[in-house]
Amino acid sequence: MQNLDLTASSIDLTRQLCDIESVSGNEGGLADAMEAALSGLPHLELIRDGDTLVARTNLGRERRALIAGHIDTVPLNDNLPTRFEEHDGIRYLWGRGTVDMKAGVAVQLKLAAELTDPSVDVTWMWYDHEEVNAELNGLGRLARNRPELFVGDFGILGEPSNGVVEGGCNGNLRVEVRTYGLRAHSARGWVGDNAIHKAAPILDILASYQAREVEVDGLVYKEGLNAVGISGGVAGNIIPDECMVHINYRFAPSRSSQEAIEHMHELFGDYEITVVDRADGARPGLDAPLAQEFVAAVGGVAKPKYGWTDVARFSAMGIPAVNYGPGDPLKAHADDERVDVEQIVAVEEGLRAWLTGAGAR
Repeated sequence: MQNLDLTASSIDLTRQLCDIESVSGNEGGLADAMEAALSGLPHLELIRDGDTLVARTNLGRERRALIAGHIDTVPLNDNLPTRFEEHDGIRYLWGRGTVDMKAGVAVQLKLAAELTDPSVDVTWMWYDHEEVNAELNGLGRLARNRPELFVGDFGILGEPSNGVVEGGCNGNLRVEVRTYGLRAHSARGWVGDNAIHKAAPILDILASYQAREVEVDGLVYKEGLNAVGISGGVAGNIIPDECMVHINYRFAPSRSSQEAIEHMHELFGDYEITVVDRADGARPGLDAPLAQEFVAAVGGVAKPKYGWTDVARFSAMGIPAVNYGPGDPLKAHADDERVDVEQIVAVEEGLRAWLTGAGAR
């Protein structure tokens, strides 16, 4: 087992975490190293669920924050071990996981070890299997197995956000819309009924659709409705009898996933619609007192999160939550994944300032 040095800088700790490969399904070694590094610290209670690790304070504070991050990454592509690079005067740490999201986890891990007397009680959660199917997600599994751990007034997810606060998240819906026809030999196509041609109105609806911009709790969320796949046809000399258009709808958290499905039926009501994936979004919850104190402490202005993240799991349990972590989301999963090291430092300073100065005891 590799050892972690929690006295190192958050930059160096990011490098340590990244150099322990933890592609989804192989998080055990990293979870073991984190557990060993935190074990014996008297201010933390450690709880292990599979390869998810929870560390929490029990200081009797009036309020509790839940701060989480996933420890798995997408597969490697010759981008480990990590290295430092400089581009246009900016120093980066390059390598898989630097952005998504071990820099955020490194900051959390360091603060969990060092802050023995935070102004709010903190439940730190580091979980497995975020980058794969939702049913495997370690945070979801923890919520099912240990729901009593999800008691708090405010949540923070360390997803890369360029070091700014991103409130809530959009919801996500994927549907398949099908057309049907009649097979025939293409030499006598007039005796058949071309299902691909019948999909043209679906594409017209998508091409002309004006996506909404919706204000929710002071943040403006941009929606999106797009075809992300199309399939049909069985051979080069056969008129196709079926066509499927795969559609992705990213909807503002003012709508539930059920309302999003109903909107698909409003748009494509004459066609067969099959829901293949749905996830509610999360309202930003920035009206919560602890959220307001957090935004004030870390500085800047909160922005909306357009993609779906696990803050929705907190929101579903009645806990307002935001995304806050170092790294450019556009570099997540990229082969040249790299994080601006100054963002790591800035996020550590922001979280430290909040956790040592927010809230009444």
